[in-house]
Amino acid sequence: MGNDVLESFKGAYEAEVSLTGKEILQQLVKNAEIACEEKVPMCQDTGYAVIFVELGQDVRIEGGDFYEAINEGVRKGYTEGYLRKSIVSHPLERKNTGDNTPAVIHTKIVPGDSLRIIIAPKGGGSENMSAIKMLRPADGIEGVKNFVIDTVKKAGPNPCPPIVVGVGIGGTFEKAAQLAKESLLRELGEKSKYPDIAKLEEDLFEEINKLGIGPQGLGGRTTALAVHVEIYAAHIASLPVAVNLNCHAARHKEVIF
Repeated sequence: MGNDVLESFKGAYEAEVSLTGKEILQQLVKNAEIACEEKVPMCQDTGYAVIFVELGQDVRIEGGDFYEAINEGVRKGYTEGYLRKSIVSHPLERKNTGDNTPAVIHTKIVPGDSLRIIIAPKGGGSENMSAIKMLRPADGIEGVKNFVIDTVKKAGPNPCPPIVVGVGIGGTFEKAAQLAKESLLRELGEKSKYPDIAKLEEDLFEEINKLGIGPQGLGGRTTALAVHVEIYAAHIASLPVAVNLNCHAARHKEVIF
């Protein structure tokens, strides 16, 4: 977990009006500090390994299957690090793979001669509360707001609030979902580069924290630590919106080669 999350906990503690909410946030800070000091997971759900790769177009990968190399890294990390293995090989038969593979890997080809890899372990509880909807273009920004807020409201305590709300708008069905996931990689509170979208993030953040769900769902004003929105071009007939919720354990790490 990065310093941005820990600082968000501390900031939320100062702003929280619920005594129960304050106590929970104080416990989350202590839990995060212990996890950092003792190098242990801050949550028992150490997540699905979601990997984002930015591959420079001038880079040449040699010596075997690139994706298998990533999976081997996940395998070693989760086994040697004694992290919980949460992945089943068949979604219906439910047999655990025993090493938390395979990872979900998203790859972008970008200019340059470097390789950037971001790992973002995603907990199951918050992932289960995510949603996508194909709105009508006429639904506009109010339709988007209503869907996002309704998704958080329905989720209630299930995604372990305070949450980070990732929103993807535009593209196709699957693109909107990927945008929502990618938005969670931002440092907490980092605003969109588009002024109108930054305003949308602020509005959603304010309305979500008026829901009263609070830390761990026990009431208070700290339901969300941040709302991040990413957009993409859309078809004239479509307005896809995806909401990907992240629990308070917002974890991601990157390396550049």
